[in-house]
Amino acid sequence: MKKRAFLGLAALLLWAVAVCAQDVPAGVVQAFKKGSSQELKGYLCDQVELVFQGKPQKTDKQNAEVLMGIFFSSNKVSGFTVNHQGKRDDSSFIVGTLSTSNGDFRVNCFFKRIQNNYFVHQIRIDKTNE
Repeated sequence: MKKRAFLGLAALLLWAVAVCAQDVPAGVVQAFKKGSSQELKGYLCDQVELVFQGKPQKTDKQNAEVLMGIFFSSNKVSGFTVNHQGKRDDSSFIVGTLSTSNGDFRVNCFFKRIQNNYFVHQIRIDKTNE
């Protein structure tokens, strides 16, 4: 009986940790895996900073979707792997590798919390040297 109670409590604790740790919307990762700017749009802030190859551009959500669509159509996506993610206060981030027909790109995606949801406010995409 004690063993069952312990296992139940442990499972509840693991579930609570998993729910609280979801600061990066899974849909963002899926959008990058598919190379889908339309799916990504639902997770963008109203104003987004896009940085392609070191060139920053602040834009609104609609234009960010268009620019990401152009990037994805120019670089056919074959996969996306999250290498690192983290959280601090009301922000979080992921660092990943985007595999495309034109080679691999390092993607840094920064989120901020708005009304208990995390939205992308910056995307950096740089060609890797590997």
